[in-house]
Amino acid sequence: MSLLNDILNDACLKELNLEAGESVLDFGSGLGQFSRLMAKAAGNEARVVGIEQDPNQVDQARILAETADEIDLVEFRVGDATAVPLHGSEWGTFSLAHARFLLEHVSQPELVVEQMARAVRLGGRVVVIDDDHGDFRPWPEPPCFAALWSAYVGTFKANGSDPYVGRKLVSLLVKAGLTPVRNGGIFFGGCAGDDKFEATANNLIAAFTGAKNAMIAGGLLDEAAFSAGIEELEAWKSDTSSSLWYSACFAEGLASS
Repeated sequence: MSLLNDILNDACLKELNLEAGESVLDFGSGLGQFSRLMAKAAGNEARVVGIEQDPNQVDQARILAETADEIDLVEFRVGDATAVPLHGSEWGTFSLAHARFLLEHVSQPELVVEQMARAVRLGGRVVVIDDDHGDFRPWPEPPCFAALWSAYVGTFKANGSDPYVGRKLVSLLVKAGLTPVRNGGIFFGGCAGDDKFEATANNLIAAFTGAKNAMIAGGLLDEAAFSAGIEELEAWKSDTSSSLWYSACFAEGLASS
């Protein structure tokens, strides 16, 4: 995820169109890199609160912020995105609620978006960025890739989460009572020779490696097929003709009531 931050942050920040002094609630803030970037983009008067369920990641986020001499930029809190730890007076006060690559990992994404809608003030924005795993095209496609990708997507389904939530973002905004105003994608594919391509390919390989045990334990792929797929991807990323098409889905809604 830290590597993915480095690849995506600039493009995502541009889409947010942050204004000076915004108050931001960042759902699933992880290690806090993007939370701090939002705080810097919104200036000295900004207020950014990051919510992360994993206390170890919150601890690490604080360490990274302190190391960067940015400890005061973001207030990190441990909490569940479906039951956000806000004080009573904080609800309905934020100008922006943001979540990136969170909804694909929860069983009830609508509950998260409802919390986001409750957190923003009238006219406030809710921005969700997430994956649609039906939109992924490497070329030339390694022979074992289809089986590897299918198994990877299968781990989301086995966990009760939705690997195709990206295409449903606008519907989730509407269900939460928000008025959708934007829908699009943030491209982060590339090709060999692009200075970010190796990092993008490495992130893909790391995602598969992280899901290996779940793939094998769930009977989605065997050890031999997994190893063959990773070997092919390692060779693919070094091929001068290799390219990748993928976009993170992006949607924005306004609190109009």
